[in-house]
Formats: sequence, C-alpha cells, structure tokens
Amino acid sequence: MTVVSMETVLPWLMSMSAAVGIAILRVGMVIIVGYVAIRFVRLGLKQLERVMFVTSAVADQQSGTAQKRAATLTGILRTIAMTAIWAIVIIESLHFVGLDVAPILAGAGILGLAVGFGAQNLVRDLISGFFIILEDQIRLGDVAVINGTGGLVETITFRTISLRDFSGVVHIFPNGGINSLSNMTKDWSAFVLDMGVGYNEDTDRVVEVMKAVGEELRQDQQFGPAMIAPIEVVGVDNFADSAVVLRARIKTKPLEQWNIGREYRRRLKQAFDAQGIEIPFPHQTIYMGKAAGPWKVELMAGSGHAQT
Repeated sequence: MTVVSMETVLPWLMSMSAAVGIAILRVGMVIIVGYVAIRFVRLGLKQLERVMFVTSAVADQQSGTAQKRAATLTGILRTIAMTAIWAIVIIESLHFVGLDVAPILAGAGILGLAVGFGAQNLVRDLISGFFIILEDQIRLGDVAVINGTGGLVETITFRTISLRDFSGVVHIFPNGGINSLSNMTKDWSAFVLDMGVGYNEDTDRVVEVMKAVGEELRQDQQFGPAMIAPIEVVGVDNFADSAVVLRARIKTKPLEQWNIGREYRRRLKQAFDAQGIEIPFPHQTIYMGKAAGPWKVELMAGSGHAQT
C-alpha cells in the first residue's frame, strides 16, 4: 500500500490552485472585455440609429417611417454583433479552462458550410433585403416596377417584396432575385406627355396653348397643390409618320402623376378643339393606279366571231 505524504500532496494542490486561479482570472478578463465590447457596440448602434433618422427625409421623420427603418436595421446589426461577441467569449473561455476548442471550431465550420450550401438563396435574399432597406431604395406605398412587373408596394421584408398591380394581383419577389427595380414615386413623380399635332400646325402656337392649359391646371384648387413645378414643354421631340410630336412634363407629388395626367389630357383636348388644332390619327391612303380604257371589239363579216 502506497502512502502519500503531505509533502508530496501540498505542492500539487498549490500548483492546481494556482492554475485554477489563473484560468478563472483569464476567463474573468475575457468576460469583462466582452462586456465592454458589447457596451461599445450598443453605443455605436444608438449613434448610427440617430444619424440614420436625422439624414432621412422630413416626411419620413414625421410619419415615423424613418424611426422604424433605423430601428429595424440597428436591431439586426445588434443581434449579429452580440452573437459574434458571445461566441468569441465562450470559445476563449473554454480555451483558457483547458479544453481543446479545435474540434468545436471544426464542427462549427462544417455545420456552417452545410447550412450555407443549403440556405444560400435565403442568405442572398436576406443580404439583398438588408441593403434595399438600408439604402431606402423603396418604401411601403410606393409604385415600383420590379423585373418588368409594376404595382403598389404592399410589404417589404428582408426576404421578399410584394407588389399589387392594377388588377389586384399580388406579385412576390425574393430580394435576391431582383435584377431591376424602378421606383416611380420616390421623393417626387412626373407626368410625361408626347403630344402629336398635324404637320400644318404652328408648333409655337401649340406650345403656348399647352403651357396655358398647364398653368390653368396649376391654379386649380383641387389639382394645383399636387403640382410642385410649372409645366415644362421642351418643344418638338420627333417627326412621326402623321404627326409632329411635342414633349411636355409636369412634376407632381408622389402618386399624383396619374391624376394630374388624366385631367391635363382632358383639358388639353378641349383647348385644342376650341383653337382648331388638329390631333391627327394614323391613316392610310390607297392608290388604285390608272384605270384601264375600254376594249375595242370588231365583228368580222361572215365569220360570226368578234375580234378584239
């Protein structure tokens, strides 16, 4: 039977106590550093949220849209930062305790690789959605054209955007699959008109009539507030087959270009009718060529037959 003396056990206990104390101290330092990093991240994200709110449009600030967008983005960044910091703290703590973290890191890497391959489309949608919202490319209530399909924006998430077209059909687009996005109502909108008149009309006179109708519309109490600038008639834009085309533009508030356009067309038609200005329509003239003359017929005596 082996007898262990106190002289042998005491140094071992003291070395073990020192090792445990050092490990506890290192783990405590890692936790403190992680806590400080979290505090800095929170302060930085609060500052980022404030900057995003201040730099957004005044209308968005008043409606609360800017605050919601900033809070959503900073919330996602906060979750990512917290997860990364606590993962580092846990791994470093296990390393200081004496555990081998290499298998853990290898397993996490393999798991992350598998998840990345299986959910790469989802990750792509989330990243694309994050930048769409961050850059304020589109908002709820906008009218947009995505991949050639237009409609009213009903929902925006980090994964999808849904549009409802004029027929009531809802189109859903994954953010990662958006190749082209055209926002028709961002900040301001415009009604563009290509107006065709007859070749025998005085284009200067036509321009004056178009400007007069635009100014009349701007003075209207119902439609005037929706216009943010006087009508712009840039002049003759094209010589078409049966018309001289003049281009005009009216800047409006978002979503108001269609109402303004319909009313302007109605008034312009009445003004052209009153001024006798021709609005041509495509037509064709059929030319039949020269008509053939009558045939001469002679009767031959005794034959009973006619000769031409």
